[in-house]
Amino acid sequence: MNARLVCLLLLWPVAGLAQGFAGLGSEAGAEFAVPQPDPVFDFPADHGPHPDFRIEWWYLTANLTGPDGTPYGLQWTLFRSALAPGEADSWASPQVWFSHAAVTTPEAHHVTERFARGGIGQAGVTAAPFEAWIDDWRMAGDTFDALTLGASGPDFRYDMALTAEGPLVFHGDGGYSVKSAEGQASYYYSQPFYAIEGVLDLPGGKIPVTGSAWLDREWSSQPLGDTQTGWDWFSLSFDGGDKLMGFRLRQTDDSSYTSATWIGADGTTQAFADGAFAARPLAVAETAGRRVPVAWAVTLPDRGVDVRVEALNPDAWMDLTIPYWEGPVRITGSHAGRGYLEMTGY
Repeated sequence: MNARLVCLLLLWPVAGLAQGFAGLGSEAGAEFAVPQPDPVFDFPADHGPHPDFRIEWWYLTANLTGPDGTPYGLQWTLFRSALAPGEADSWASPQVWFSHAAVTTPEAHHVTERFARGGIGQAGVTAAPFEAWIDDWRMAGDTFDALTLGASGPDFRYDMALTAEGPLVFHGDGGYSVKSAEGQASYYYSQPFYAIEGVLDLPGGKIPVTGSAWLDREWSSQPLGDTQTGWDWFSLSFDGGDKLMGFRLRQTDDSSYTSATWIGADGTTQAFADGAFAARPLAVAETAGRRVPVAWAVTLPDRGVDVRVEALNPDAWMDLTIPYWEGPVRITGSHAGRGYLEMTGY
């Protein structure tokens, strides 16, 4: 079997992704489980996989600083995409895994990806002790509160340690996160309070770094609405300790569906439904032949937020099988700080 055919077989469940991202923009079969309101989470089990749902991810981003004050960004993401619900041994597994890793500097964006079939030990997640892996990339620890993280690509490598300094937070209504007026939804919680430290190994040498990291956990089976073309997702950490998660899902009529979670420095949360949070592009850049917003006006009036969010590196394009923009951002205005921005569908 040649390499091209192997790649095709691995990518088949994630091939039709022109609308949306990671399978959420294509039709899902009725046999998959669907998120329901009023979820009851079970930890540590829910840190592990949910194979009856169509798509799931373990999504970590980090804002880092080197010894000379240079800012960096880091991403480590493991996705699970299902051909059918459930799990089976060996090649009978209907689960496909793929992963993205990236390091962003003010001048460069290093990115790579991996793919694996489920059931053969090449990739997977266990809940306790926690371990998420694909090949030699790993995020693991005795508990979810203290993890090690590693990945490598053709021109970068990183090895990190993470320590949680706050609680898990739940988005939407207790972790039931609505994505459209029609009711599409996911289960969604985060650990946005990781302290992170380690070493980046880049073409110019090894760089010790420290900073903060944000891990998102999300799973669903529901596609985006027929009129939704992509999203802009913000995770913002303010210097005072408070945080904000907000997203807008873009509609074909140029309107947006929005949602946000205000996260206090003590871990308390306040959810905001459609219309409370707004993100408006201020400047665009040409990257990978596409025009992508790289500066934004972000507002949440109920919390006094009126900030400018600007990319550290406008060229942070994830030139992968599923292409999108993902990179660290700087925050100025009513609040100052750092964060991450993901944009799909451009």
